[in-house]
Amino acid sequence: MLEHYYRELLSFLSRALKDRDTAADLTQESYARVLAAQQGGQHLDNPRALLYQTARNLVIDHQRHGSVRASVEATDARAEADEAHGSRNWEPETAVASQQGVLALVTVIDNLPPRCREAFMLNRFEGLTYSQVAQRMEISVKAVEQHIKHALDACERSRAHSAGASETIGAVRKKLNRSRHD
Repeated sequence: MLEHYYRELLSFLSRALKDRDTAADLTQESYARVLAAQQGGQHLDNPRALLYQTARNLVIDHQRHGSVRASVEATDARAEADEAHGSRNWEPETAVASQQGVLALVTVIDNLPPRCREAFMLNRFEGLTYSQVAQRMEISVKAVEQHIKHALDACERSRAHSAGASETIGAVRKKLNRSRHD
């Protein structure tokens, strides 16, 4: 029965993404998730609606990952430009720590619960207000506030962890410099 919707779903995703290969991948993933739910014993009242909702969620995740990747790539491009100009303040440890910090944040965002990640991405990356996010997600503004607070707390813990690692590198460097001067 689900096979009946394959071409329809593929066309929908192709229009949404404007990339037929990615649309085919997401169509396949939508089917895999819905079939897994069905085989897991979940009763599907409306398999077409579930397929489309799954596909929409995958499109949102794909776009989020694309915007996060773009920001990471932009950071990498700036780092390469600084390196090409030979900045005197540029140190390999600083570059690695910065890149690791960004990658850690990307990982933190990817590992947030799906609804929390969605609220965070809509607010921080798409610039929607809390009330706009609440409308789009069909939840209360209070729930949006809680989701974003949870996401920001997770990002702050990651930043603090990265800062601690940078401080450790700095302490080791100072120790090495002192031993060279002794």
